[in-house]
Amino acid sequence: MKPTDISVPDYFHKVVDCQWACPAHTPVPEYIRLIAAGRYSDAYMINWDSNVFPGILGRTCDRPCEPACRRGRVEKEPVAICRLKRVAADFKDDIKDRLPKAPKIKNGKRIALVGGGPASLAVARDLAPMGYQCVVFDQDPKSGGMMRTQIPKFRLPESVIDEECNYILDIGIEFIGSQRIDSMKALLADDFDAVFVGCGAPRGRDLDIPGRKEAVKNIHIGIDWLSSVSFGHITSIGKRVIVLGGGNTAMDCCRSSRRLGGEDVKVIVRSGFEEMKASPWEKEDAMHEDIPIFNFLVPKEFTHDNGKLTGVVFEKVKAVRDAKGRRDLVPTGEPDQHFPCDDVLVAVGQENSFPWIERDCGIEFDKWDMPKVDPKTMASTNPKVFFGGDAAFGPKNIIWAVAHGHEAAISIDRFCRGEDVNVRPPPQIAVSSQKMGIHEWSYDNEITLDKRYRVPHREKVVALRDIKAEVELGYDLELALKESERCLNCDIQTVFTGQLCIECDACVDICPMDCITFTANGEEADLRTRLQAPAKNHTQDLYIGNNLKTGRVMVKDEDVCLHCGLCAERCPTGAWDMQKYLIDMTHAEQACQQRTQSAA
Repeated sequence: MKPTDISVPDYFHKVVDCQWACPAHTPVPEYIRLIAAGRYSDAYMINWDSNVFPGILGRTCDRPCEPACRRGRVEKEPVAICRLKRVAADFKDDIKDRLPKAPKIKNGKRIALVGGGPASLAVARDLAPMGYQCVVFDQDPKSGGMMRTQIPKFRLPESVIDEECNYILDIGIEFIGSQRIDSMKALLADDFDAVFVGCGAPRGRDLDIPGRKEAVKNIHIGIDWLSSVSFGHITSIGKRVIVLGGGNTAMDCCRSSRRLGGEDVKVIVRSGFEEMKASPWEKEDAMHEDIPIFNFLVPKEFTHDNGKLTGVVFEKVKAVRDAKGRRDLVPTGEPDQHFPCDDVLVAVGQENSFPWIERDCGIEFDKWDMPKVDPKTMASTNPKVFFGGDAAFGPKNIIWAVAHGHEAAISIDRFCRGEDVNVRPPPQIAVSSQKMGIHEWSYDNEITLDKRYRVPHREKVVALRDIKAEVELGYDLELALKESERCLNCDIQTVFTGQLCIECDACVDICPMDCITFTANGEEADLRTRLQAPAKNHTQDLYIGNNLKTGRVMVKDEDVCLHCGLCAERCPTGAWDMQKYLIDMTHAEQACQQRTQSAA
């Protein structure tokens, strides 16, 4: 194998598993260290730069970073990355003076943003400080999109939404609420230089089974029902409620029902419990509130009496896999089951709906009636129109919408400048040694043995009385410090200099994970089997260092390294160093600044 080129930006980026897994590539270990140091405002600003909505995401993110967390490889539970993000938001000082300001002189370019949700707001946040005049249109009176309308207030208080949306709108963005866009052609004919579509996936899927029309009064589409609850149009529900669906929307529906008068609330899902799309913690919270989940039941009929819903009939199924491993649900032959109820909430998925986009305006659609969008640039087939969030590729989550917004903002900026949108600016990288003495580092490299700390919750009997009472109370400062100390500092990299190595094997002896090996070189497949501990995870690289006097190579398995620094502490010649590798993904504003600096 060739020696590893650690100057390639993605090499150490991939080693910081949490940041690599985050769609917005938030520098997770960096902000966690700042929280441990009590620098909550600084931690918040690092988050705000990457993911735009730290307080919102600290409560609602789907946490793709946590399954990737290196801590989860040495014990069961990863670091509570998401809830530590909330700590930065909860305990920050007033940061308004640290936010960007719109320049007094605009650049003459006007951008229309359809939908006031996270994707559009992320685009506007990046473009407004550069002098773009951003106009956000939304059918609802206030900004926030699905963050405001579909996430219950007991999970996400309205005050948090207002605060973080206003941070963006106050940059000088024009928000036009209660304004539905009915024609893309009309928008393109207006005096806009580019259009961004971030209108979400606004249509909930329905169930066309017998009884649907007859019992229509008591059968509700989940996302529409949640919006009505959010705006106060619905304040009660029947005592017996069935929620159909296994995603996070279904969990929000059933938990909201408990707070609006539902005494007997059930979630009924066609798949198995482990296959449900809902996040594990969302299922746990629902069950904690005495909501049972029934699996492998497919709805066949809504029963009714003179137009009044009486229940739902289900067919019992089981999962069967074919020779290729594809799953199919087949009837078990057991008798159908009837569950009586007063109301049904249908939360079986969401769909995109673009009746307002004329099909002859240069935007091509695929066979699923979705716009053809370049996943790198977020551009449509009309060079003036860009998409992001759920509107681009179907329902995902807030953090993906933010990531799309950053990429779209870069593309819009380049398009408006007459530059190629396919040329993407590289990330900004800062590398700095953490050495303060012979064996001292500027970060705490002691690995705590503490298990993950649970986030305190409001007492259940109190929480169920008020649909606006936030259930999760968040970490206090003591718990936040303890949890932050569980982070393994994956962005502090072990950097090897072969010319300084005397091959004494001191690093090999002291490594707690047996991830360092000095051996003869060879092909990767062979080399992976000859290490101190076989490197079986091919998604992480082997770090290869050569220039050794014996002709051997140093091989370190990046997959299991704890970044504890013991190798560098033990090395008598300084061949090992601990270097902080900070990867900051470039956004539109930064790309503009780089061009300015380069021109200067």
